Amino acid sequence: MKEFIGNGSIKILHKILMENNFKNVFFITGKSTLTQKNIKKVLGLIEKKCQLFHYDEISPTPTVKGVNRVLNSFNKGNFDLIVAMGGGSALDIGKSLAVFSKNEGNVKDFLLKKKKIQYQPTPLILIPTTAGTGSEVTHFAVIFDGYTKYSLADEKYIHADYAIIDPELTYTLPKRITAYTGMDALSQGIESYWNVNSTEKSKEYASKAIKLVMENIIKAVHGPDKNSRYNMAIAANYAGKAINITKTTACHAISYPITSYFKVPHGHAVVLTLPSMIVFNSEVNENDVLDSRGFDYVKNIMADLTTLLGAKSFLEAKEKLNDILKRIGLETKLSDLGVSTQEEIEIIIKNGFNPERVKNNPRLLTENQLKNIINEIR
Repeated sequence: MKEFIGNGSIKILHKILMENNFKNVFFITGKSTLTQKNIKKVLGLIEKKCQLFHYDEISPTPTVKGVNRVLNSFNKGNFDLIVAMGGGSALDIGKSLAVFSKNEGNVKDFLLKKKKIQYQPTPLILIPTTAGTGSEVTHFAVIFDGYTKYSLADEKYIHADYAIIDPELTYTLPKRITAYTGMDALSQGIESYWNVNSTEKSKEYASKAIKLVMENIIKAVHGPDKNSRYNMAIAANYAGKAINITKTTACHAISYPITSYFKVPHGHAVVLTLPSMIVFNSEVNENDVLDSRGFDYVKNIMADLTTLLGAKSFLEAKEKLNDILKRIGLETKLSDLGVSTQEEIEIIIKNGFNPERVKNNPRLLTENQLKNIINEIR
């Protein structure tokens, strides 16, 4: 994969199209992406040389139905390139389409691992317009079937051929979207840093992401300038590279039912439990440590994280995160998001306890402990 990062880097798209002699472009965006003048200008340049079909029927959450719809549209043409531009949903749909356009079969069979990806996907360019998911650099795509979340993952086949990270594309993001996508980047950075699968490289990416978010998120939300927008775009990219190595942990597992059942945006759903999970993981002991590097290693990692967050203790780190959430306008309690009944809480607990994600956490998390954490943010 080739990356192009920097203000104005979207202009390289035209050069990529010409150098590779692409003729028929299937262009995926969310409905609001094309309101930005600089993107319209680039589209004009593309259309001078290439046939272009614009698909914008992207829902906020990628679904099996959504993948099938875009695949049906794609199959009506003879496209030699997919360009996906937008937030994480558009990019994940782009990655999914690239795979399924060359690998026939029921989408659900691939998600359930009944079928394997065997053929090289359609060439793909990913262009993020939010600073959050880092999806442009990961080898997996999130797809929901009903309320159930799946990950289409494959290091060999699921990736962009080109990623263009142009911070200028985030200049017009509304405050709230800037806030919760930024919190997705922070959560990914933190979860990758304490992850049992972490490496020195992933920790390097994660620490850079954490520092950049902590230093820039408030400015990016309330008084955005070129510098804060640039730094948040780079933070999201680093966070994506970090979880591409480690995957995520408990905060992400818990978030999926909060999003699928109660329509809380992904980044907001993830960060709700992050302050409590920092305290929980900091209280690891020799009997419940899951990281093979041992209890002392995890204690040191949590101490490092506390420092990265600009705090002197894990309790101060928790308070600092909650303060940031309030300052950027994000609710810290489920009840403030309309989720308050015992039945609703049980839905989150029942569907948020994903053994695959939870086992990546440095400390064993039981269902009862999860219940305590959910009740704390209730």
